[in-house]
Amino acid sequence: MIPLDPLFLILFGVGYALGSIPFGLILTKIITKQDIRTIGSGNIGATNVLRTGNKKLALATLLLDVAKAALPIGYIHYAAPFAPPSEDPIGSVYLLSSVVGVGAILGHCFPIWLKFKGGKGVATGLGVLLTAVPYAGLAACLTWIICAKTTKYSSLSALMAFLIAPVVTFFTYSAAAASICALITALIWFRHKDNIKRLISGNEPKIGENKKKEGST
Repeated sequence: MIPLDPLFLILFGVGYALGSIPFGLILTKIITKQDIRTIGSGNIGATNVLRTGNKKLALATLLLDVAKAALPIGYIHYAAPFAPPSEDPIGSVYLLSSVVGVGAILGHCFPIWLKFKGGKGVATGLGVLLTAVPYAGLAACLTWIICAKTTKYSSLSALMAFLIAPVVTFFTYSAAAASICALITALIWFRHKDNIKRLISGNEPKIGENKKKEGST
């Protein structure tokens, strides 16, 4: 259980505030003058931004969604004066970064500015993994790439990437860190529940396809 210490509450708030910045919505409105919520699935993430046909815009959305979790966690791990040595697998540095990371993912998925209707948390979740548990993050990225190239399903690739992350974290870091990754994985899978139904039924659009079926990722 996370102690109700002001520091933890502040860090969670910072993570949530950064995570709730809807970069996909902001960028598409500035660059294309469109509302991403009226395009494709209506999702604010990079996959749906790609459906505008602007690959650079989708890439920028992806990188910014990763960065809004990666930057604060990176600061805690490598620069924060209040963070104790990270050699302790269940030390406060992991707890602090997990508080920020979970806050960022929740902010992305449930942003207060958009009436709590946000993205699926994939890019922001990868930002958490790449900075908090880098080996697991790299394994997740590699899994996504392999799965995306072989199946052409973005949603399935994300599900598999986050499924492997807790396993890699358990063997390369600690059981405590793996349990936090498992919670993140559960949230990502929950946010993809509709995608899972469509994958099972064979109605999930593939990468690069225009949205023809309701509610694609």
